[in-house]
Amino acid sequence: MKAFLMFKDRDFDLKHPLPANAAALIQDLELETLFGAMAAGDGFIHDVSKVAVLTSVHSSLEEIAYRQQVMVDSLRNSDVVRGIYQLAGEAIEREKKAYFGLFRDSPDTVLHRSIEVLSMFIEVLRKLRQLAESSQDSFRSDGFRTLFAMLQRELSDDYFEAISQHLQQLKFPEGVLVSARLGAGNKGVGYTLREPPVDRRIWPLRLLPQRVEGYTLHLHPRDEAGGQALSALRNRGLSLAAQALGQSVDHILSFFHMLQAEVAFYIGGVNLHDRLSALGLPTVIPRPGGLSERRFDCQELFDVCLAISMNKLIVGNDVEANEKTLIIVTGANQGGKSTFLRSVGLAQLMMQSGLFVGAVEFEANIVRGVFTHYKREEDNSMTSGKFDEELRRMSALADMLNPNAMILFNESFASTNEREGSEIAQQIVNALLDSGMKVIFVTHLYQFAHAFDEMQTDTAFFLRAERKPDGTRTFKLVEGEPLDTSFGEDLYGKIFGEEVGRSRSPVRLRVVA
Repeated sequence: MKAFLMFKDRDFDLKHPLPANAAALIQDLELETLFGAMAAGDGFIHDVSKVAVLTSVHSSLEEIAYRQQVMVDSLRNSDVVRGIYQLAGEAIEREKKAYFGLFRDSPDTVLHRSIEVLSMFIEVLRKLRQLAESSQDSFRSDGFRTLFAMLQRELSDDYFEAISQHLQQLKFPEGVLVSARLGAGNKGVGYTLREPPVDRRIWPLRLLPQRVEGYTLHLHPRDEAGGQALSALRNRGLSLAAQALGQSVDHILSFFHMLQAEVAFYIGGVNLHDRLSALGLPTVIPRPGGLSERRFDCQELFDVCLAISMNKLIVGNDVEANEKTLIIVTGANQGGKSTFLRSVGLAQLMMQSGLFVGAVEFEANIVRGVFTHYKREEDNSMTSGKFDEELRRMSALADMLNPNAMILFNESFASTNEREGSEIAQQIVNALLDSGMKVIFVTHLYQFAHAFDEMQTDTAFFLRAERKPDGTRTFKLVEGEPLDTSFGEDLYGKIFGEEVGRSRSPVRLRVVA
């Protein structure tokens, strides 16, 4: 049995290795906030969400569409999906509590434990099939309809009846019937568990013990050696049955583990959707474009993690940058540039994992990797300058990049002078664009931004943080060419006072030794 909720033809791999830049993505895009909101206190959902989102850069358009359909079904039928998750978790937890006993490797112990666990599994599987039968008409996705059809096909009443009979028979209420033959040295070989003979007597006589032909050996109650020998003979006969039943337990248990993992991702989506809906924020199922396309079109795109952290409404942005490979964002300090950059990275990962996006509308082409190069805070343990550290990170990043990747730069190469930083940034960006990558660059390097503006290339797009004439930030981005100021005077006035900020006279500092 397979779940097939994450992929149409294969299982979800919870142990899939994370991309090499996973730590940087988690830090720069604040992904732990996203995973925490999806988990809602459930550590298993957190781990599943982390793997699903960070490995989403390998998703195809077909896989994204498949998951989106399942996600929509999950949002519409969240109670049913939570019920499936709870049933899978119940089976897993009850299996863990099943007692092995002191002789866990004994065939007799394995057999009895397997019977106990399988009996419990049957109980849970019955509930799962009943849930599928009562809910199937409310689901439209291929994933859930395939799952429900499989449960009803594989878990029929005849199946449950046959399993129950086998389990009752394997308890051996009338003892264990084992056959063997003599081998070399008169040692027993070919031990085989036999099915008890069918009692063909008339009904009243069946109440009496059935007589079996052969010799009978009675052991003295204190004959420990004889008891051990008899137990060894019994275990030889039970060995194959115990092994087969143990494999059946493992098979059904693996199904519950996979079902729990795949449903966990969609429960995480439901939790996240509930959190954003409570804040009055919009969500939308995005429209992914092909790998070779260059699509980016959004309305009211907002930073999901910032909204969760601040627990309030967040300003969104409208951008139409189709057929663009380079987006340069400039403008006033604290104007929402970094927030927009983070919202783009989050939306790309969420879209490719099959989740909804925090926006009214969102369309973008899929990419083969999301990479970040953000400025880092000063580190006293660094053995070289901050600019050298930026270049080393860029060199390491270059070794990971693939064609059709997306790279997000945030105030990169600003730790040196304007001329040098602009020149290096321009050369790096040109090399990335020539390699078929998509670049979004937030910067205060005017020479760098202005150089691309002067090229008047059709593939570059410029956004600027909006600033009102009175210095007010709207935290929205508007299309516009880069300006040679970041309006630091506004920030100075905010910190030191409006009058000082508007004053053109120099500030005098008195230094007392």
